[in-house]
Amino acid sequence: MLREWGKHRTSIVYILMSILFYWCFAYELVRTDFIRMLSLWAALFFAYYKLIQLNTTNTSILIGATVVFRVVFILAIPNLSQDFYRFIWDGRILLEGLNPYLTLPKDWVMQGNAPIAQANELYEGMGTLNGGHYTNYPPISQFCYWIAAVVSKQNILGAVIAFRMLILFADLGILYFGKKLLKAFNIPENRIFWYLLNPFVIIELTGNLHFETVMIFFLIWAIYLLQRGHWYFAAIALGFSVSVKLIPLLFLPLFFQWFITQQHTHSKRIFWMKNLWKLIGFYSITSITILLLFLPFASTDFIANFSQTIGLWFQNFEFNASIYYIIRWIGYQVVGWNIIGTVGKILPLIVIAILLGLTFFRKNNTLPALLSAMLIGISSYYFLSTTVHPWYIAVPLILSVFSNYKFALWWSFVIVFSYTAYINPSFKENLWFVALEYCIVLSVFGIEIIKNTKIIPLKQLYSTILKKERARQSTM
Repeated sequence: MLREWGKHRTSIVYILMSILFYWCFAYELVRTDFIRMLSLWAALFFAYYKLIQLNTTNTSILIGATVVFRVVFILAIPNLSQDFYRFIWDGRILLEGLNPYLTLPKDWVMQGNAPIAQANELYEGMGTLNGGHYTNYPPISQFCYWIAAVVSKQNILGAVIAFRMLILFADLGILYFGKKLLKAFNIPENRIFWYLLNPFVIIELTGNLHFETVMIFFLIWAIYLLQRGHWYFAAIALGFSVSVKLIPLLFLPLFFQWFITQQHTHSKRIFWMKNLWKLIGFYSITSITILLLFLPFASTDFIANFSQTIGLWFQNFEFNASIYYIIRWIGYQVVGWNIIGTVGKILPLIVIAILLGLTFFRKNNTLPALLSAMLIGISSYYFLSTTVHPWYIAVPLILSVFSNYKFALWWSFVIVFSYTAYINPSFKENLWFVALEYCIVLSVFGIEIIKNTKIIPLKQLYSTILKKERARQSTM
């Protein structure tokens, strides 16, 4: 009894300490002050680790901390990212009955006839780079922005609070379905807090208002529905996830084995054909859901503008990359210039090849195995990407909760090194810190891949082949 009370008292100390540090992060930190940022980041990660360690069975304290830490940010204007200004802009444009995919903030401001409140302030906040490109946020994201515009069409802080409430509700949904999935997989339910209480998640998603949280909610809901056998509803949920952020499109091939290898009492041919039709139905419903959600915005100009903006991420933008930076350096040595235009077209093909390899040459016939394949697939995509913003790591992190891999947890800590780019007023990356980040992440990733890959001993492999050959000869 006294021991439990001691744990509760220590947990309260760590919670209060975390609240103080989160408050400093939300209301006092300037992103150019990297030393202070790193100190707060490290202290929060230490408290996060101790808090979960002390409450392996008492989830009520962890649930309370999950909510309280997010509430700390409720009145804070994001200080590490300016993307939320574009979110507010798109939402207000949509509220006016206009298509946000067809116009540029830059044009509205230059013409001086923007139909929304605080147009100049929003444009200045998002920056000329963001304001000079067409929006690339899918329909469900736009719907969230519209809700914020309905709540507050005249005040930026009001819109920020609306965003935070939507993200908080999504986090509670992840908590609900995540715990149910972990229980179904016979994995300790408190593992979900390795995601929900992670300082990276709280700061990057709740603090900086990135809607990966909403995407992840629909993704986890889709997996839960699959686990319950409701594949048709799962397809709809997955379509909604894609319509928040496009990244879950990468997972579509990986569902192949899970559907095809489901067992039935029918003959092998009938069961295979039935599952094939079920797979086709899953892909069809997902695709139709996505198309229906995009339909209200559809036009020839929309397709051109959206495709153009998506293409920029592969062939123009560079930030916090790993393998690509090595390739870029080699390119400078060989041809003397940046070869991103060429490499940006090749790397996605390599990613597709990896995903196909995971689809057909890895056993993904159980949901935990499928989630592990998703983790390896999305991580490979980011390792080969030209741009890896910190909030991208949320997807590998949530998937790692359901697997034996911990490299994403390490990544969520060392991703803070990417913020050294803000030390320089001209926004210049410190490649030594980028190298340190990926040396740690790729080392842990490599070790865990080896550790979790079952290699059949040569003696056992030879024995299996010999038995099969003898069985074949005996039937001749």
